[in-house]
Amino acid sequence: MSLFGKRKGKKKDSPLQEQPPSMMDGEYGTTPQNHQQQQQQHANGSASSAAATGAAAEGDMNKARPKFQFHCQLAQGSPTGIISGFTNVKELYLKISECYGIDVKMILFCTLNTHKVDMNKLLGGQIALDDFIFAHVKGQAKEIEVSKAEDALGLTITDNGDGYAFIKRIKPGSIMDKIDLICEGDHIEKINNKEVNNCRHYTVAKMLKDIKKGETFTIRLVEPMKNSLSYIGPPSSKRRGAPNLGTGKATIRLRANGSASMENEFDKAEQSAIKKIDELIENYLGVADGVLAQSIWEIGKSKDNPSQFALEVDNNFSEFGFSDEIVFDIWGAIGDAKSGRLAAQDEAIEFNEQF
Repeated sequence: MSLFGKRKGKKKDSPLQEQPPSMMDGEYGTTPQNHQQQQQQHANGSASSAAATGAAAEGDMNKARPKFQFHCQLAQGSPTGIISGFTNVKELYLKISECYGIDVKMILFCTLNTHKVDMNKLLGGQIALDDFIFAHVKGQAKEIEVSKAEDALGLTITDNGDGYAFIKRIKPGSIMDKIDLICEGDHIEKINNKEVNNCRHYTVAKMLKDIKKGETFTIRLVEPMKNSLSYIGPPSSKRRGAPNLGTGKATIRLRANGSASMENEFDKAEQSAIKKIDELIENYLGVADGVLAQSIWEIGKSKDNPSQFALEVDNNFSEFGFSDEIVFDIWGAIGDAKSGRLAAQDEAIEFNEQF
């Protein structure tokens, strides 16, 4: 018995099969003049069909773009703009540049719900529906000579997803912490006169790590533009005509492949896992990348054994050159998160900090 049911075949007495070729529609039985007319009609119909298909595809593409709207300001002070129609970070920067009439290459990074250079509020792979976006643009450039007196400089590097690496954290008491001109949020533009724009964070971190102890190097940084107003921030939700932007429980997930989707916010266990993975990557590579940590978590949560997980990590993130040691530690963090141990540890730490 067929899974698809009884299929209908051609009727043996079909009149179409009994007709001679001269009576059938198409090329057979036509005069040269009729044949030429039919070809022209077919060509015109094909062109119209192609145009309609193209228009439909363009319409589908526009429909696929998210209709969510976000309030935005330049962090140094500006009127509030409305940003929409982006599916990834690069498109977001372009929309902001169009809104304020600035070069897109001026944008260093964005923070959420604060105009301050707060590295804990960096825009990553998710935006909550009620998040307010602040764009930080290039300010003063500075060139500093640094003597690498220790093996580690004490920097954690991240990037903005569009070719700019910058300092996310400075370890207290480190070489870089002792230099007042070097600050969190500074964009790394050159190392020893070599431009590092369009380099990922791990490439910049490796360049700094490869500088030998005892050597002196020059680093050129660009700091975010300073605030020009005494107070900048999201307008009050009580303002007249304020849109209802949501509760923040649902978020817009931005991905590198250009797709975007609305998904529920990560629960506490997932947030703990992503945070732990980010910390492990920072400890091993000297880079911070919440989007990378999130992607690794999404791979790991569906895997049953470390071999499957390691293979997927190698296939998706070979450019990072993750060692077996870090992959093993990340798998351990994922296992702790799945079992609930990681979230319990975080809750215990939070409880202890309150007293």
